[in-house]
Amino acid sequence: MICCKRVYEPAEDTDGYRVLVDRLWPRGVSKAGLQHHAWLREVAPSTALRRAFGHRVGAFEAFSQGYRRELAAHPEHWQGLLARAGAGSVTLLYAARDQERNNARVLQDFLEDELDRQGASSSPVCYAGEL
Repeated sequence: MICCKRVYEPAEDTDGYRVLVDRLWPRGVSKAGLQHHAWLREVAPSTALRRAFGHRVGAFEAFSQGYRRELAAHPEHWQGLLARAGAGSVTLLYAARDQERNNARVLQDFLEDELDRQGASSSPVCYAGEL
């Protein structure tokens, strides 16, 4: 199971493996204060894509498509998350205010799609041209 949660929300036992998926460390949160297992900067959207999005609602669809292309091109960045999600709960931590339109939600959808594809015998590298 893959869930998303803002870094400002308290950790729960049901969160499982908690991983920060933002490129930048969240404001107002100390590194010692955030209960997390890992910080995967490389799985976050590129700086150029993040800046083009600027958390504008109207730009989310283009951001989502661009981010999914970046993810498809670099399976080495998210394969570990996929393996953990197949074995138990994973919580993707993010700092964005918008709880519906952010990189963690796009990553969650992407990973869930990949878990669904695991039934087929194919390599995630083959998906780079599909998005």
